[in-house]
Amino acid sequence: LMEVFAGRYVPEPPVTEFPNVRRLNELMIVGPVTVRSACSHHLCPIIGRIWVGVMPNEHSALIGLSKYARLVEWVMTRPQIQEEAITQLADLLQDKMQPDGLAIVMEADHYCMQWRGVKDMASKMTNSIMRGSFLKNPGLRREFLSLLTDKK
Repeated sequence: LMEVFAGRYVPEPPVTEFPNVRRLNELMIVGPVTVRSACSHHLCPIIGRIWVGVMPNEHSALIGLSKYARLVEWVMTRPQIQEEAITQLADLLQDKMQPDGLAIVMEADHYCMQWRGVKDMASKMTNSIMRGSFLKNPGLRREFLSLLTDKK
């Protein structure tokens, strides 16, 4: 249990932050990052992928690329529902980076629906969070969504 639900028992991983000396202000996308979690209702596996889009500004902190995966793992390794998990991840990244925009998309297989209950092996859950410029600018949102790899 300690390994599967490590996010409940270990502190937040250290995150290397870099100043935005070049004043980057263009779309950055990280993903797909593999997700392993568990449904809080049935403790069944949730296996999926996350994509993170960031619109930094001149005051944003930039984090090391591997830190996205570490933060995803830390948030996801606890029993929860998908909707709450990506909200927690968005809050964490927003707080650390202070970007103009943040977008997260998660797509996952929920074994509580595939192994039990309706036993629908083809079902997936996809949800997104759009904040700041991704919420206000439909063109930026479309660009982000069109660039998601392995999602089409």
